Amino acid sequence: MSRDDFLTIADARRILQVPRSTFYRWLATGRGPETYRIPNGERRIKHDDWIKWLESQKTEMEGG
Repeated sequence: MSRDDFLTIADARRILQVPRSTFYRWLATGRGPETYRIPNGERRIKHDDWIKWLESQKTEMEGG
């Protein structure tokens, strides 16, 4: 995956193995990764934002 790539919500959910409702709850409460709406209304996650968000989750889990 290059730095310019985007993930779909389905990609992110599959990687994390979480239900759709959980992922959308994270987004609604501001605990999910930053997303961008494309013209057809779907959301995408920029690769760099995905990595930053994953790193922040690791830090939270470690208590840092």
